[in-house]
Amino acid sequence: MAISKYEHKVTADEVGLTINQILKRNYNFSVRFKTKMKYQSLVDLNGEITKGYIKPAEGDIISVRLPEESSDFPPEDIPLDIIYEDDDIIVINKQPGIIVHPTKGHPYHTIANGIMKYMADTGQSFKVRFANRIDMDTSGIIIVAKNSNAQNELSSQMRRGTVVKKYIALVEGDVTEDHFEIDLPIGRPGEISIQRAVMDVADGGKEALSEVKVLERYHSKEYGDFSLVEVTLHTGRTHQIRVHLSSIGHPIAGDELYGGSTGLISRQALHACFIEFNHPFSNERISFTSDIPKDIKATVKIL
Repeated sequence: MAISKYEHKVTADEVGLTINQILKRNYNFSVRFKTKMKYQSLVDLNGEITKGYIKPAEGDIISVRLPEESSDFPPEDIPLDIIYEDDDIIVINKQPGIIVHPTKGHPYHTIANGIMKYMADTGQSFKVRFANRIDMDTSGIIIVAKNSNAQNELSSQMRRGTVVKKYIALVEGDVTEDHFEIDLPIGRPGEISIQRAVMDVADGGKEALSEVKVLERYHSKEYGDFSLVEVTLHTGRTHQIRVHLSSIGHPIAGDELYGGSTGLISRQALHACFIEFNHPFSNERISFTSDIPKDIKATVKIL
């Protein structure tokens, strides 16, 4: 079963153009999705399957069908803080302590399970595709693509480096430099541990670049020095921010895996606060922000 997703009425100035040219003119379809449209015959003209080389008349209706897809995760009543939603994407402000996607070790109680329940409640059906992911104990913005075209387009933007992603982190110590970059390759030292480390490219490390800006510095007689920093990711390696900050002697507060103390906060004080990208359908440049969560605010207040 398929659903009509995109519909376009041919205008007078489009007469003489082929269906492919009209679709290219009006929609930002990915190359992969355009290939699927062709070989799965997903384009209709006035309700009938058609070919891309046909030249329609003024007033004709071109529609693109999307196959109906779904995921088979069990639905669970997981709270979802939805910042934005349309026909192509959902933007969620994830709480800490929840895994994004089911794994062998954590098959249930994930954001994906919560989305399945949300779909049932709202009468929707789509395959759950995450355009970005953050660690279980990291809070903040994640994007769900509702169809393969949206996922492909967002993935392409990630690869091209046109997606802007910023994080807020509370780190241990006094970060003396106001604004700087950490340009150190990151790799996985062993197959068993999930831990990453700074590694030479010759040893399997991959290029990793983080831009750090200090927002506030705290000097507590009881707890010592801490710094609140904003980190902009210019690459997207696993645990990149956590590894980079730890490597310069400023582990994230609460991040035991990379040397942080849990004396003030029980999870890594890391929050995905900002993302900017081109909408996968309209190509409009859009951005979303998420406020610092309560537990990090409370920790800052103590300091």
